[in-house]
Amino acid sequence: MTDIASTLETDSAVYKTLLESTKAIPWKIDWDSMKFAYIGPQIESLLGWPQSSWVSVEDWAARIHPDERDAIVSYCVAQSQAGIDHEADYRALTRNGDYVWMRDVVHVVRKDDGSVDSLIGFMFDINERKKTEAKLIDLQKELEALSFKDGLTNVANRRMFDSVMEMEWANARRNNQALSIIMLDIDYFKQYNDHYGHVQGDCCLKQVAKVLSSAATRSRDFFARFGGEEFMIILPETDEKSALAIAQRCRNLIFKEQIAHEKSEVSQILTISLGVGTIVPSHQDELMKFIELVDRRLYQAKQKGRNCIAS
Repeated sequence: MTDIASTLETDSAVYKTLLESTKAIPWKIDWDSMKFAYIGPQIESLLGWPQSSWVSVEDWAARIHPDERDAIVSYCVAQSQAGIDHEADYRALTRNGDYVWMRDVVHVVRKDDGSVDSLIGFMFDINERKKTEAKLIDLQKELEALSFKDGLTNVANRRMFDSVMEMEWANARRNNQALSIIMLDIDYFKQYNDHYGHVQGDCCLKQVAKVLSSAATRSRDFFARFGGEEFMIILPETDEKSALAIAQRCRNLIFKEQIAHEKSEVSQILTISLGVGTIVPSHQDELMKFIELVDRRLYQAKQKGRNCIAS
């Protein structure tokens, strides 16, 4: 018996050494008393709280970030009562007042009658992983934003225009409200590029986009580069008269810039042509046909000599 006891004691010491040499923090809670039967000494190097300060589950709960405390405690208690092994991620308070992301992996030990005997588990430091995840989320948002932004002019691109247009079309149809759009084009831009070069042409597009993005000022008014030298303005809840006024404002803003265009056939400065359309869409109307209508009006403005508005 002495040999058996000695062997068990040796094995226990080996297991304890192995547990306490890992980065994971082992622990055990007695269910009836809700007190820690054991927690690894690694907890102090991670959170700063001494091993002796982890007496009961209240000590554990008190060191969870207040924004997560109630939800985490309720979840862990419910899962434990149901005898379900589980995991929980939360921010744990350090002794110096900071927070570290932790993951608790919990195994429920049952008695012969099925009732809960104890909880055993491991705490893992996942702080760096969470930081990486946060950076990835930020990067994803940045990439999503870039996917809706024109790389040259930094205004919304065609993809974003399509999304917003569909949304505003649905809103206008549902609420029986007027919806206007303006399609505009830089006059003789090919000749501008040929004469001044593509680098200057890109600078011109940037300048035009910057100026025209201020033409419509309400929060839901939307400006985008449609492609090439074409731009679009979406004007929710805007009647034809108001839309024409904004189109004229676009012309005036470009005129004030006095951008030289020696090869233009209508002016010595850069000008634009515009097509304007207004509709109160019904279920019989089609979005693409409305956009095509405004595109034809832009073409009419060009046929009339450019540097004008067609509606």
